[in-house]
Amino acid sequence: RIHDVTHSHWREDLQIIIGHAGRRVAYIVLPKVANADDALTQIVALDEVRALYDIEREIPVHVLIETPGALHEVWQIAALPHVESIDFGLMDFVSAHHGAIPGSAMRSPGQFSHPLVVRAKLEIAAACHAYGKTPSHCVVPEFKDQKALLAAAERACRELGYTRMWSIHPAQIRTIVDAFSPTAAEVDQAIEIITAAQAGAWAPIRHDDRLHDRASYRYFWQVIVRARRTGQPLPAEVATALFGPSHA
Repeated sequence: RIHDVTHSHWREDLQIIIGHAGRRVAYIVLPKVANADDALTQIVALDEVRALYDIEREIPVHVLIETPGALHEVWQIAALPHVESIDFGLMDFVSAHHGAIPGSAMRSPGQFSHPLVVRAKLEIAAACHAYGKTPSHCVVPEFKDQKALLAAAERACRELGYTRMWSIHPAQIRTIVDAFSPTAAEVDQAIEIITAAQAGAWAPIRHDDRLHDRASYRYFWQVIVRARRTGQPLPAEVATALFGPSHA
């Protein structure tokens, strides 16, 4: 994470990070952008520093949406080059409304009930999915309350369309991964449908008296992919059939 674009040292931040770790840094976080131009200014500078140090690999950028202005241009931000993820900064976003949003919206469950906060989350998720980027949900500050964390993570994933979520303590990570994982029943159903579709050369099929075709196949394929990414084991024969022998 570098300083925001209004800070006098953000360019120096890039010089230091890329100069020392440009070939291995996972991504750069751009905080407190006010609009798409702010993000683009820093992305252009990042490319200039990459060229200076002969870094040919793309370095992904994660953009934090923390103000109403940035939210207004989130679709333009999602369309920018190198943007991999757009992250929602809940507490700064609430503070940026100068008391118009109550402090309870900084916590759970308030962050899922205030209309302006929910609108912001939905707009970020929609923009990300339109441009193939990752929407990353904000933190749950009650880091010892696993029940609140699980409820928030499940709502972020299943109601708001988020595919990743920030943690602020190592104890939160497993709960978040579990919440973002498909259930065993969902994985079993997806395997049944995709296996049958593959056997039928991807023509429409009937499963449990419901029609499935390429539209639903894409959904169920993503269920299986999510299962793999979150560490859920697949039957060896299924992994081989769907991903090849080296992935069994």
